[in-house]
Amino acid sequence: MPEESAAAVAEPAVTPKKVTKNEKKPRRQPPYHVILWDDDDHTYAYVITMLQELFGHPVEMGFKLAKEVDVSGRVIVCTTTRERAELKRDQIHAYGKDDLIDGCKGSMKASIEPSE
Repeated sequence: MPEESAAAVAEPAVTPKKVTKNEKKPRRQPPYHVILWDDDDHTYAYVITMLQELFGHPVEMGFKLAKEVDVSGRVIVCTTTRERAELKRDQIHAYGKDDLIDGCKGSMKASIEPSE
């Protein structure tokens, strides 16, 4: 067997990056609220189930939010990035009508707004 020769391996030169005062840190996206709006066309059961399926809220939280939207006319159901807030708003709009109410014409209304 031939003897292996030790080959010289060059280490890469690493130059530390200089941080200047003019460099800006990446900005974080401002958070957005997903707002659910009250109407008379949806039951508490519908709201609770929708919040479970779309947001993962437990039944107790779903009931609390359903009660708040019923009393105050609107409720914040989630605070997240703008893109995810838009997705969640669209999912609420696409959720469908409440089968427990004969005259229900469709999904609940939702909107997004910047968190302050």
